[in-house]
Amino acid sequence: MKFLPGLNLFDDAFDDMFFDPIFTKKSSNIMKTDVTEKDGNYLLDMELPGYGKEDIKIELKDGYLNVSASKNTSNEEKDDKGNVIRQERYTGSCSRSFYVGDGVKETDIKAKFENGELKIVVPVDAPKEVEEKKFIAIE
Repeated sequence: MKFLPGLNLFDDAFDDMFFDPIFTKKSSNIMKTDVTEKDGNYLLDMELPGYGKEDIKIELKDGYLNVSASKNTSNEEKDDKGNVIRQERYTGSCSRSFYVGDGVKETDIKAKFENGELKIVVPVDAPKEVEEKKFIAIE
């Protein structure tokens, strides 16, 4: 087998989309979140393009607000005779966690999903008084 100058046998090995820097950048764009504080509340604006309200789950546990989204889709195209000419499947999930404090209850949190953007309002947990250090004298 003859190789042409300038061509590498392994050039095609890394043409897969998983090695493409553009693909990896796109996957890191999922669940981009802006967190701001206003009027005693944290406002979380989270981008979830391609997901629906039914795909998203919000949970409060041990002071952590956990937001997860998962989607399973199947797209099948058939010709006039019923033969499959193309079939694609997508399965994916993503999640983020935010510490909101132990004093926040699920009834205090409000969430709204519109046009691929999840908006969550969480009250700022009042800081607990930190116990002052007390030293014990050594005899």
